[in-house]
Amino acid sequence: MDILDTFAEAFRLVWRLDADLVEIVGLSLRVSLSAVALASLIGLPLGAALATRRFPGRGVLIIGANALMGLPPVVAGLAVYLMLSRAGPLGPLGLLYTPTAMIIAQTVLITPIVTALTRQVVADLDVRHGEQLRIMGASGWARIGTLLYEGRHALGTVALAGLGRALAEVGAVMIVGGNIDHVTRVMTTAIALETSKGNLGLALGLGTVLLILAVAINAGVGAMQRRPQVRAHG
Repeated sequence: MDILDTFAEAFRLVWRLDADLVEIVGLSLRVSLSAVALASLIGLPLGAALATRRFPGRGVLIIGANALMGLPPVVAGLAVYLMLSRAGPLGPLGLLYTPTAMIIAQTVLITPIVTALTRQVVADLDVRHGEQLRIMGASGWARIGTLLYEGRHALGTVALAGLGRALAEVGAVMIVGGNIDHVTRVMTTAIALETSKGNLGLALGLGTVLLILAVAINAGVGAMQRRPQVRAHG
């Protein structure tokens, strides 16, 4: 199969919504969106608390979140694998080589990103609005909730950045998911496998979908970054 035939086959698979391609893309989105949701539930309040509260260990948590933003995916995958393996503390749950294991691994990867970026967003907002909130009597979680709401557009960008990282990740999900056909095969692991098998049509089709999703995420980030500016001038 020459390169033109490969592109034609990839286009055909995407255009006709090939069943295997749709299944792989669907699982990828389910795993990554679930991981982003969990990471946001953890990272948004934690990042906001780090920005506005003073408590023992705060500095260590900030340094840890910033450092873990660059956590190698294979290291995160290995850590989750050890936790979920038969000899690990969560081994009896039988989660290894399931989509749940992949969600956990991606959550471990994304949470530091959401936490660190949220802390920066909320810290900047607190500089601008913190005094006004104190005068109005807002304190504690009420203050945090207000700042999170005011920064919702920027925090939406944070969530999209986490989604982009999750969709492009291959090492961690390969380790804990095993790349099992019809069970744990996602876009990145399928591209690697199909390329090694010489099935370039499906690999390129999946790559095309992944590229489209990446462009859509970047477009969403750009729209959210522009939206506050438009409102400010409106």
